[in-house]
Amino acid sequence: MADNTEQADSPEAGDELSAEEVREVEEHTLLPAPLVYQTIRREGDRELSRPVAALWWSGIAAGMLIGLSVFGKGILHEHLPDAPWRHLAESVGYCTGFVVVILSRHQLFTENTITPILPLMVRRTWDCLLSVVRMWLTVAAANLVGALVFAAFVSFSGVIKPEMLDAMREIGRHTLENGWREMFFRAIAAGFLMASLVWMMPSAKGGGQFWIIILVTYLIAVGDFTHIVSGSVEILLLVLAAEVSVFDFLFRFGIPTFTGNVIGGTGLFSVIVYAQVRQEIRGERKLGHDV
Repeated sequence: MADNTEQADSPEAGDELSAEEVREVEEHTLLPAPLVYQTIRREGDRELSRPVAALWWSGIAAGMLIGLSVFGKGILHEHLPDAPWRHLAESVGYCTGFVVVILSRHQLFTENTITPILPLMVRRTWDCLLSVVRMWLTVAAANLVGALVFAAFVSFSGVIKPEMLDAMREIGRHTLENGWREMFFRAIAAGFLMASLVWMMPSAKGGGQFWIIILVTYLIAVGDFTHIVSGSVEILLLVLAAEVSVFDFLFRFGIPTFTGNVIGGTGLFSVIVYAQVRQEIRGERKLGHDV
């Protein structure tokens, strides 16, 4: 009897799980930080090895599709009454383009402020750095070309009603109310949030990725944070309408927003996540595991 009691009370006996129970535990357990890091790092390795042409056309598609965020927000802006809560409601439409772009796996520059940087932090070579620069320049340029194509299409094709088009331009006018300093620091916040989105995606199960995208991009819209790709659509609509100049696009919006997004995603978030897993990754390297 005593032996049976000791066996029942032993930790080993209580910890024994069936194969089905082990699967249940794994399904309800969040991925540990080092595993999330390795998942994103390997995704970064794959992206860095892609041909320039593949990055280019994927980036153009992303720039065009992100215009759906401005379109969605503009539709709600036009139809909602001018009330204190309108900004909270119309910001839901801003999520549209990001959901389409991210779930369809197109190249969006602000995602790339973290994905290719994690391999660079592990493999600090000139070749890896040049691959990151090549990817950044290709995707950023392609995103801007796609944004221009979308802005030109809705401006000159007649497919958008004039009142709806003006509602979309109103979003850009509101963005340009920010000064250089506000544009820059709000872009840092947007870059940080986009990097956090990338970090959360590997742990999402089922429809979790959809809701993560909605949550993060809604916060960007509600907070009036500035995003280089969606914001480019907004300002290019004004450039094509001759309301602002190319100089305004580049220097009032483009440079501070681009710089802020990079600092928020790479300079802050990537460094922080690498710092928290650095020791564990080095331990794996010493044991001979792949990093």
